Amino acid sequence: MKKDLKSRLMLISSMAIFGTLAPFVRRIPVSSGALALCRAAMASVLIAVILLITKQKIPVSRMGKQLPLLIASGAAMGVNWILLFEAYKRTTVSVATLSYYFAPVLVTVLCPLLFKEKLTAKQIVCFIASTAGLVLITGIGTGGGDHLGGILFALGAAVLYASVVLINKFIRDVDGIHRTLLQFLAAAVVLLPYVLLTGDITTGPMDATGWLCLLAVGIIHTGLAYCFYFSALKDLSGQEASILSYIDPLVAVLISVTVLGEPMTPWQILGGLLILGFTLWNELPSRVRRPK
Repeated sequence: MKKDLKSRLMLISSMAIFGTLAPFVRRIPVSSGALALCRAAMASVLIAVILLITKQKIPVSRMGKQLPLLIASGAAMGVNWILLFEAYKRTTVSVATLSYYFAPVLVTVLCPLLFKEKLTAKQIVCFIASTAGLVLITGIGTGGGDHLGGILFALGAAVLYASVVLINKFIRDVDGIHRTLLQFLAAAVVLLPYVLLTGDITTGPMDATGWLCLLAVGIIHTGLAYCFYFSALKDLSGQEASILSYIDPLVAVLISVTVLGEPMTPWQILGGLLILGFTLWNELPSRVRRPK
């Protein structure tokens, strides 16, 4: 029981940390590509140090044919970060986050095609309702700046996040922390030539606040949060982990409205409730057994 409680607290902590990412990103005057590269590199170093201290070895011999999948997953994760950071810069945090959380809906729709799973009536209803919510967020209200562009970047990030989830379904016999390290390293390797070729690294002078935010994003929001996340997953059911993951968008929306003072129209609030509500309903079992 104590172990389960500790795992829940670790997962809740990781989701709350993820939800506070956007304000830090906005204070770092570097390009989205350079920020994603720094995030992957710093998190890789932190996890490598943790493995070194705990004397854990990476089971390279057991990976075999799964290595290309790990590399592909890491590359998708890196590009996903670039698109999400661009979304934060172009529209409100709440709109970007809610659009990004369309990813579980995409996974639900693609799983029957890739894994021959049956698409239930409940899943179809959730897909339609969540899509309606996305339309409300996209087409109604003002978001400031390049609102539509921000939503498109967030949706692109959602597609890549969904691909990361689906690729990881094929990866077996690799522990969470080892998998994370290899994916971060793959992301860094893919992002480095992109950043060098684009040459667009900084968008302004980096002051002390920018450096502190950069360290926070790399060490706390990535390395530490992902360690908490994957350490907790092994002791929790998939359903419980999915439900607790909704702390992330709720924290992000609260920060967007209360701390950053970003507006949300009633239609956007309704759209967000449709996306989060029906996606959460999709995660719940069809029948809930009463305890005996």
